[in-house]
Amino acid sequence: MKWTRAALAMTAILSLTACATQEVPPDPVPEAPQQPAISAETAAKYGALNDNGHHIDAVPTQFLSDDKARQTVNYWTEEAPGTIIVDPYARYLYHVLKNDKAVRYTVAVGAAGYGFTGEAHIPYQRDWPSWMPTDNMLATNPELYGPVADGVEGGLDNPLGARALYLHNNQGDTFYRIHGTMDPSSIGQATSAGCIRLFNQDIIHLAEQTDSMTKVIVLTEQESGKGTVPPGQVPPIIEEAASSPASPPGATAVSNPALTEGDNT
Repeated sequence: MKWTRAALAMTAILSLTACATQEVPPDPVPEAPQQPAISAETAAKYGALNDNGHHIDAVPTQFLSDDKARQTVNYWTEEAPGTIIVDPYARYLYHVLKNDKAVRYTVAVGAAGYGFTGEAHIPYQRDWPSWMPTDNMLATNPELYGPVADGVEGGLDNPLGARALYLHNNQGDTFYRIHGTMDPSSIGQATSAGCIRLFNQDIIHLAEQTDSMTKVIVLTEQESGKGTVPPGQVPPIIEEAASSPASPPGATAVSNPALTEGDNT
């Protein structure tokens, strides 16, 4: 019995020694990729704010970069200052200024964001608009949209965010919207639903610069990048991950209401 216990003890010691001598140091854990630092100017643009009784949180820094922030850029166009030009394939919106300049906003593009191209105008806009799913949405996904079948009042949990700009053309409402968002992580991305969405801080800024009947031009895929280089130069090719085909100029998103942000006022 004593021998057995001694043998077991020695075996345990040897096994521990073996583990100690043969142990291989683990590979160092790779550090998480560092988020690019943002400037104080960018942080200030996307800080928290109060708007009509609603508190809007600052945009988390992981969703920001100086390049993604709204900024004045060179932009060559014959369109008058004040015109809004949407490039859904580059995921930018341009508000035209004088002297070959524009304010560029980064946007998220939902499926309906590819549902209209051509010219339109903005007869009106809404602060903190309400939202209601379409009949098609309710029929297609009743579990998701059924609980909000009666609509969602304007607020931080509303898909349209802080502002909505409504696009009409000579056929009436295009059901195409430029609006805020409840999901800042989506900005700069292609998303499954919605039209053209901006950070709430950006849509508030844009709405303040937008008059009634402002002209809007939505570029086709073939026109993507137009205006970003001087006349006579070829714009860079935009790699677009979205699979939605471009619609012919003047087509409206109403042809597939399931892709719109829903009925909203």
